[in-house]
Amino acid sequence: MDIHPQLSALLSNLAGADYPDQTTVPPVQAREITDDRAKRFYGPYDEVTSVMDFTIPAPGGPMAARVYKPEGQGPHPILVYYHGGGWVLGSLNSHDRGVRGLTRAGGCLSISVEYRLAPEHPFPAAVSDSLAALQWVVENARRFDGDPTRVAVGGDSAGGNLAAVTALGARESGPDLAFQLLIYPVVDSDLKRDSYKTFANAPMLPGHRMTYFWEQYVPNLDQRTDWRCAPLRAESHAGLPPALVIGAGIDPLVDEGKVYAEKLISSGVQVKYKLFPRMTHAFFQAPGLLDDARAASNAAGAELRVAFGTHS
Repeated sequence: MDIHPQLSALLSNLAGADYPDQTTVPPVQAREITDDRAKRFYGPYDEVTSVMDFTIPAPGGPMAARVYKPEGQGPHPILVYYHGGGWVLGSLNSHDRGVRGLTRAGGCLSISVEYRLAPEHPFPAAVSDSLAALQWVVENARRFDGDPTRVAVGGDSAGGNLAAVTALGARESGPDLAFQLLIYPVVDSDLKRDSYKTFANAPMLPGHRMTYFWEQYVPNLDQRTDWRCAPLRAESHAGLPPALVIGAGIDPLVDEGKVYAEKLISSGVQVKYKLFPRMTHAFFQAPGLLDDARAASNAAGAELRVAFGTHS
């Protein structure tokens, strides 16, 4: 594998910490490991004007959320962000650096939401929370000096899945979205694509971890054809907002992300696809450490500014 030297150094540091495989320990412990890894090894974080934690009413009870404010005068366009972690792991803290980078690059108000996790809350709990969060943010945008008419959704990995699913859901029931940012998204339940074979032992996300995540999130095999967990399988992708799909070249998910971009394009959606061939899964969360992560963040920010009408 032709891994970028900067990423190789990060992977060496992670290996030196001797964390257990997160699929072999209880989910609560695995989540602690995820947060600790990000805190210790993902490098410096970007400063933003302000950060505030709050809660959003949701079907399963209050949902933790965090709002990041950019520079300048509002009302600001809004990015609703769903963190990755296979629907099992991840938190506001584990993905703090990536969201900060997007806030600065996109010049937008970013709201990161902490949806319910599996296996305690299997499919479709995360979908319900994600849709509820989007609706609440739009209805309450003025509280944060946000503009409810300029809203995008985004996320990485399982969060990219939820962003894609939320965009599909919003197409039918609102609100109108300006953009969708899909960072190495999970978009299908087919674990037999070529990239799963090629990168079965990839760093950060070996193939067996995706098998584990699907087992926790959607244990009922009959449900895995539902577009709400496999958005590639939606009956139609027409009428969706413009998208940027970011891929990591050393990642079991790289094939399905590209296929989803192609599906959107064939459905008449305006799409850009950007591949970082020497990166592995999760690279986007270290923009202060990895040049490619910064480049990806800046590319996403540029597309957000275009979608929001704030580019110069």
